[in-house]
Amino acid sequence: MSVRGVKYQDLSQRLAAIDIEQSADNLRNKVNKGIMGADLMLQVLYVLKARSLDAAVLEEILTDLQP
Repeated sequence: MSVRGVKYQDLSQRLAAIDIEQSADNLRNKVNKGIMGADLMLQVLYVLKARSLDAAVLEEILTDLQP
């Protein structure tokens, strides 16, 4: 989201455009608590028009997330 400059409200609106109802607050809570389901994650990637990721990029993201 940060790479694309998308805020939670924008994400909520993009999801609504594909008939997925998630409030901005609900999305924020799911992301912050790390409880987003795989189905929602794929829908988010779709509306963000995410490109494919390779293992090195995923490893870098996970490393950045760890305290």
